[in-house]
Amino acid sequence: MKTEITLYCPCCKGTNIRKNGTKSYGKQNYLCKDCHRQFVGDHNLTYRGCHSQADKNIWKMTVRRCGIRDICTITGYSRDKIQAALKRNQHQIIPKQKHYSTLEIDEFHTFIGKKVNKVWLIYAYCKRTGEIVAFTWGKRDLTTVLQLKQRLKELRITYDRIASDDWAAFLNAFSDMPEHWVGKQHTVGIEGNNCRLRHRMSRAIRRSCCFSKSLFYHLKVFNLGFFYINYDTI
Repeated sequence: MKTEITLYCPCCKGTNIRKNGTKSYGKQNYLCKDCHRQFVGDHNLTYRGCHSQADKNIWKMTVRRCGIRDICTITGYSRDKIQAALKRNQHQIIPKQKHYSTLEIDEFHTFIGKKVNKVWLIYAYCKRTGEIVAFTWGKRDLTTVLQLKQRLKELRITYDRIASDDWAAFLNAFSDMPEHWVGKQHTVGIEGNNCRLRHRMSRAIRRSCCFSKSLFYHLKVFNLGFFYINYDTI
Protein backbone atom coordinates (compact mmCIF):
# COMPACT_ATOMS: atom_id res chain seq x y z
CA MET A 1 0.00 0.00 0.00
CA LYS A 2 1.47 3.34 -1.09
CA THR A 3 1.07 6.55 0.88
CA GLU A 4 0.77 9.69 -1.21
CA ILE A 5 2.26 12.89 0.18
CA THR A 6 1.50 16.30 -1.28
CA LEU A 7 4.57 18.51 -1.14
CA TYR A 8 4.30 22.26 -0.72
CA CYS A 9 7.09 24.72 -1.38
CA PRO A 10 8.08 26.32 1.97
CA CYS A 11 8.61 29.61 0.15
CA CYS A 12 5.70 30.15 -2.27
CA LYS A 13 3.43 27.30 -1.04
CA GLY A 14 3.16 25.99 -4.60
CA THR A 15 2.76 22.32 -5.53
CA ASN A 16 4.68 22.37 -8.83
CA ILE A 17 7.50 20.29 -7.36
CA ARG A 18 10.01 17.85 -8.83
CA LYS A 19 12.83 15.72 -7.44
CA ASN A 20 16.26 17.33 -7.75
CA GLY A 21 18.90 14.83 -6.69
CA THR A 22 19.91 14.17 -3.10
CA LYS A 23 21.59 16.16 -0.38
CA SER A 24 25.15 15.34 0.70
CA TYR A 25 23.71 13.60 3.78
CA GLY A 26 21.45 11.34 1.70
CA LYS A 27 18.07 13.08 1.94
CA GLN A 28 15.90 13.50 -1.15
CA ASN A 29 16.16 17.04 -2.52
CA TYR A 30 13.19 18.79 -4.19
CA LEU A 31 12.95 21.83 -6.47
CA CYS A 32 9.99 24.18 -6.80
CA LYS A 33 9.50 24.92 -10.50
CA ASP A 34 7.73 28.20 -9.74
CA CYS A 35 10.17 29.98 -7.41
CA HIS A 36 13.18 27.62 -7.79
CA ARG A 37 13.50 27.06 -4.05
CA GLN A 38 15.28 23.79 -3.15
CA PHE A 39 14.23 21.95 0.00
CA VAL A 40 13.89 18.65 1.83
CA GLY A 41 10.30 17.49 2.35
CA ASP A 42 8.83 17.83 5.84
CA HIS A 43 8.18 14.07 5.90
CA ASN A 44 11.92 13.38 5.57
CA LEU A 45 13.30 15.75 8.19
CA THR A 46 15.28 14.43 11.14
CA TYR A 47 15.02 17.62 13.23
CA ARG A 48 11.41 18.79 13.43
CA GLY A 49 12.54 22.38 13.97
CA CYS A 50 13.26 22.54 10.23
CA HIS A 51 9.61 21.75 9.43
CA SER A 52 8.08 24.34 7.10
CA GLN A 53 5.30 25.01 9.64
CA ALA A 54 7.64 25.25 12.65
CA ASP A 55 7.47 29.05 12.94
CA LYS A 56 3.69 29.07 12.69
CA ASN A 57 3.43 26.33 15.33
CA ILE A 58 5.63 28.35 17.68
CA TRP A 59 3.53 31.48 17.14
CA LYS A 60 0.31 29.58 17.78
CA MET A 61 1.64 28.08 21.01
CA THR A 62 2.89 31.48 22.15
CA VAL A 63 -0.60 32.99 21.92
CA ARG A 64 -2.05 29.92 23.65
CA ARG A 65 -0.19 30.69 26.88
CA CYS A 66 2.95 28.61 26.28
CA GLY A 67 6.31 30.01 27.33
CA ILE A 68 9.61 29.20 25.63
CA ARG A 69 10.40 26.30 27.98
CA ASP A 70 6.93 24.83 27.42
CA ILE A 71 7.37 24.97 23.64
CA CYS A 72 10.83 23.35 23.94
CA THR A 73 9.38 20.48 25.97
CA ILE A 74 6.32 19.90 23.77
CA THR A 75 7.93 20.22 20.34
CA GLY A 76 11.56 19.27 20.91
CA TYR A 77 12.64 22.53 19.25
CA SER A 78 15.75 24.23 20.59
CA ARG A 79 15.53 27.47 22.55
CA ASP A 80 17.44 29.25 19.77
CA LYS A 81 14.93 28.00 17.19
CA ILE A 82 11.99 29.38 19.20
CA GLN A 83 13.62 32.75 19.79
CA ALA A 84 14.51 32.99 16.09
CA ALA A 85 10.87 32.28 15.16
CA LEU A 86 9.65 34.99 17.54
CA LYS A 87 12.20 37.38 16.06
CA ARG A 88 11.00 36.63 12.52
CA ASN A 89 7.35 37.37 13.24
CA GLN A 90 6.22 40.60 11.62
CA HIS A 91 2.58 40.59 12.75
CA GLN A 92 1.09 44.07 13.03
CA ILE A 93 -2.51 45.07 13.67
CA ILE A 94 -4.36 47.43 11.31
CA PRO A 95 -7.59 49.16 12.41
CA LYS A 96 -10.63 47.58 10.78
CA GLN A 97 -12.28 50.95 10.20
CA LYS A 98 -11.49 54.65 10.24
CA HIS A 99 -14.31 55.86 12.50
CA TYR A 100 -15.48 54.47 15.83
CA SER A 101 -18.43 55.67 17.86
CA THR A 102 -16.77 54.75 21.18
CA LEU A 103 -13.20 53.85 22.08
CA GLU A 104 -12.41 52.45 25.51
CA ILE A 105 -8.92 53.14 26.88
CA ASP A 106 -7.09 51.55 29.77
CA GLU A 107 -3.64 50.83 31.16
CA PHE A 108 -2.22 47.30 31.47
CA HIS A 109 0.67 46.36 33.76
CA THR A 110 3.55 44.13 32.58
CA PHE A 111 7.18 43.78 33.64
CA ILE A 112 10.56 42.77 32.22
CA GLY A 113 13.14 40.83 34.19
CA LYS A 114 11.98 42.02 37.62
CA LYS A 115 8.55 43.01 38.87
CA VAL A 116 9.91 46.42 39.80
CA ASN A 117 10.85 46.98 36.15
CA LYS A 118 7.34 47.83 35.01
CA VAL A 119 6.40 48.46 31.39
CA TRP A 120 2.89 49.77 30.91
CA LEU A 121 0.67 49.13 27.92
CA ILE A 122 -1.77 51.95 27.23
CA TYR A 123 -4.26 51.06 24.51
CA ALA A 124 -7.58 51.79 22.84
CA TYR A 125 -10.20 49.08 22.34
CA CYS A 126 -13.49 48.90 20.48
CA LYS A 127 -16.05 46.67 22.16
CA ARG A 128 -18.32 46.51 19.11
CA THR A 129 -15.65 45.18 16.74
CA GLY A 130 -13.70 43.36 19.46
CA GLU A 131 -10.37 44.80 18.38
CA ILE A 132 -7.35 46.55 19.78
CA VAL A 133 -7.31 49.73 17.70
CA ALA A 134 -4.04 51.33 18.80
CA PHE A 135 -1.50 51.01 21.60
CA THR A 136 1.70 52.39 23.03
CA TRP A 137 4.26 51.29 25.65
CA GLY A 138 5.93 53.29 28.37
CA LYS A 139 5.52 54.56 31.90
CA ARG A 140 2.18 54.98 33.61
CA ASP A 141 2.01 58.71 33.06
CA LEU A 142 0.42 61.45 30.99
CA THR A 143 3.21 61.32 28.39
CA THR A 144 2.39 57.74 27.42
CA VAL A 145 -1.34 58.52 27.22
CA LEU A 146 -0.58 61.47 24.93
CA GLN A 147 1.48 59.10 22.77
CA LEU A 148 -1.60 56.90 22.40
CA LYS A 149 -3.66 59.93 21.37
CA GLN A 150 -0.98 60.84 18.82
CA ARG A 151 -0.92 57.27 17.52
CA LEU A 152 -4.67 57.42 16.87
CA LYS A 153 -4.11 60.69 15.00
CA GLU A 154 -1.32 59.12 12.89
CA LEU A 155 -3.65 56.26 11.97
CA ARG A 156 -6.28 58.87 11.00
CA ILE A 157 -8.76 57.31 13.40
CA THR A 158 -11.75 59.43 14.38
CA TYR A 159 -14.14 58.73 17.25
CA ASP A 160 -17.19 60.29 18.83
CA ARG A 161 -16.37 59.58 22.46
CA ILE A 162 -13.81 58.12 24.83
CA ALA A 163 -14.60 55.82 27.75
CA SER A 164 -12.13 55.31 30.60
CA ASP A 165 -11.73 55.11 34.35
CA ASP A 166 -11.10 58.24 36.40
CA TRP A 167 -7.29 58.22 36.18
CA ALA A 168 -6.20 61.86 35.88
CA ALA A 169 -3.93 61.19 32.88
CA PHE A 170 -6.90 59.99 30.81
CA LEU A 171 -9.02 62.95 31.87
CA ASN A 172 -6.28 65.47 31.02
CA ALA A 173 -5.19 63.92 27.71
CA PHE A 174 -8.73 63.75 26.34
CA SER A 175 -10.09 66.91 27.96
CA ASP A 176 -10.91 68.29 24.51
CA MET A 177 -13.44 65.51 23.82
CA PRO A 178 -17.08 66.62 23.77
CA GLU A 179 -18.03 63.27 25.29
CA HIS A 180 -15.87 61.41 27.80
CA TRP A 181 -17.60 58.64 29.70
CA VAL A 182 -15.91 57.99 33.04
CA GLY A 183 -16.43 54.93 35.20
CA LYS A 184 -15.93 51.19 35.23
CA GLN A 185 -19.44 50.68 33.87
CA HIS A 186 -18.22 52.19 30.58
CA THR A 187 -15.05 50.09 30.27
CA VAL A 188 -16.51 46.59 30.49
CA GLY A 189 -15.21 45.73 27.02
CA ILE A 190 -11.59 46.64 27.58
CA GLU A 191 -11.53 45.10 31.08
CA GLY A 192 -12.72 41.87 29.49
CA ASN A 193 -9.96 42.16 26.91
CA ASN A 194 -7.39 42.62 29.70
CA CYS A 195 -8.56 39.27 31.04
CA ARG A 196 -8.26 37.80 27.54
CA LEU A 197 -4.66 39.03 27.27
CA ARG A 198 -3.74 37.36 30.55
CA HIS A 199 -5.50 34.18 29.45
CA ARG A 200 -3.70 34.06 26.10
CA MET A 201 -0.15 35.05 27.05
CA SER A 202 1.80 33.77 30.01
CA ARG A 203 3.94 36.94 30.06
CA ALA A 204 0.82 38.97 30.82
CA ILE A 205 -0.07 37.11 34.03
CA ARG A 206 0.49 39.17 37.15
CA ARG A 207 1.76 36.32 39.32
CA SER A 208 3.88 34.10 37.10
CA CYS A 209 7.41 32.73 36.77
CA CYS A 210 7.10 33.26 33.01
CA PHE A 211 8.28 36.72 32.05
CA SER A 212 10.26 38.56 29.39
CA LYS A 213 13.97 39.14 29.85
CA SER A 214 14.22 41.73 27.09
CA LEU A 215 11.95 44.46 25.76
CA PHE A 216 12.53 43.25 22.19
CA TYR A 217 10.97 39.81 22.73
CA HIS A 218 8.36 41.29 25.04
CA LEU A 219 7.03 43.47 22.24
CA LYS A 220 7.29 40.65 19.67
CA VAL A 221 5.15 38.35 21.82
CA PHE A 222 2.52 41.01 22.52
CA ASN A 223 2.33 41.91 18.82
CA LEU A 224 1.48 38.26 18.19
CA GLY A 225 -1.15 38.37 20.92
CA PHE A 226 -2.74 41.56 19.58
CA PHE A 227 -2.88 40.09 16.07
CA TYR A 228 -4.48 36.87 17.34
CA ILE A 229 -7.10 38.75 19.35
CA ASN A 230 -8.02 41.01 16.41
CA TYR A 231 -8.10 38.40 13.65
CA ASP A 232 -8.42 35.06 15.49
CA THR A 233 -5.60 33.59 13.41
CA ILE A 234 -1.82 33.60 13.11
